[in-house]
Amino acid sequence: MDYVSTRGTAPALPFDDAVLAGLAPDGGLYVPARWPRFSDDALRLIADMAYPALAARVMAAFAAPSVTEAELTGLATDAYRGFDHADIAPLKSLGDDIYLLELFHGPTLAFKDYALQVLGRLFDHILNARARRITIVGATSGDTGSAAIEACRDRDTIDIFMLHPHGRVSEVQRRQMTTVDAANVHNIAIDGTFDDCQNLVKAMFNDAPFRDRHRLGAVNSINWARIVAQVVYYVHAASLLAAPDRRVAFAVPTGNFGNVFAGYVAWRLGVPIARLIVGSNRNDILTRFFKSGRMAVDVVHPTLSPSMDIQVSSNFERLLFDLYDRDGAAVAELMTTFREQQAFAVEPRHLQRARALFAAARFDDEETKAAMRAVHEETGELLDPHSAIGVAAARSVERPPGVPVVALATAHPAKFPDAVEAATGVRPALPPRLADLFDRPERFTALPADLGAVERFIAATLVDRGVRP
Repeated sequence: MDYVSTRGTAPALPFDDAVLAGLAPDGGLYVPARWPRFSDDALRLIADMAYPALAARVMAAFAAPSVTEAELTGLATDAYRGFDHADIAPLKSLGDDIYLLELFHGPTLAFKDYALQVLGRLFDHILNARARRITIVGATSGDTGSAAIEACRDRDTIDIFMLHPHGRVSEVQRRQMTTVDAANVHNIAIDGTFDDCQNLVKAMFNDAPFRDRHRLGAVNSINWARIVAQVVYYVHAASLLAAPDRRVAFAVPTGNFGNVFAGYVAWRLGVPIARLIVGSNRNDILTRFFKSGRMAVDVVHPTLSPSMDIQVSSNFERLLFDLYDRDGAAVAELMTTFREQQAFAVEPRHLQRARALFAAARFDDEETKAAMRAVHEETGELLDPHSAIGVAAARSVERPPGVPVVALATAHPAKFPDAVEAATGVRPALPPRLADLFDRPERFTALPADLGAVERFIAATLVDRGVRP
């Protein structure tokens, strides 16, 4: 399986090279040169697989022959060994044919663990085979950072630098990053928004001398391996609801479009997905697009769901590539317009293609709290603000009769205890293994949203660590 850039001019790469590269040299994102597809019989055969074996089977469709299914089985088995639920990703009924897929049973209590625990091991597997090391640079709106750090900590082949917006993540999210005591982990608090952090990371990858000198790698969802590892839980949930003999819908709280794009990939793989419902908070650039066909940047508003406080949805470029029949030049032109004018619009036929599968809904903070309160009163379940938006979207968007909808619960409620308590009157407790989180010392460096300042800090830190260019 080769990988091509969404902007059309970068050389095609095999899976392992695409994983190490992260962003394509032409600024685009890597996608498979063709979409693999499972037959209905193949989907039936994997329905009873344990989650690690299922992960290996799904990922092998995109990774072989660079990484074999047998190798992926070993990586996935090790990755999911520490998850605290026997089913890894349990599915619960909320009534009215709405289900909750709990994706917070990993080490950092968020859905990012499901991909990043595999990705950290995948990096080690590829780098050890090549006797190489890389410098991971990532941006986080909250959950990616802690999950990536936990996956990469103490690995001999990796140094990781994680940028987060100073004061714009929850205290639990911040401390899960900044209290990790590992020599290869470096936290940077940027004076700005998540979009500023994300733009800095993209700028570093586009700075070819810096990128090549320090062998940059990505753990954000610009890295294709992140997406493909997330496809697994869509296949898993659909199988639990009798796919392929029954269609299913998914409701996904998302800002950067990576999580819901994994659902799109599952649909491409052959999973009978009737609808992908995007749940947005007040920062509703995606909902506005699916209603109007126009993507326009607005001010980033702080909300109860900070991981979705985003106005530049990086992974949307991957969907555009398919909507435009894989015309890299057309996508590159749209992205140039977006960068220069902070907006672009697609033609009605492209919007119609998107709406055939996608729907979207927006919920402000008051509506989010109302959803959290309603679910708790009706079912006893506590939801974090992001998961509540997923459930609210599942309930608000029309779907075909008889089609169940799975709402993705993307974070443990204890990651956002203030918001949960304000909505429900119940303060969720952290699991025992994190009970002393607020007593652990923090380690981070505050920097301005300035490319030169960040690059100088990374270069100096690597020299201090004895890592030579």
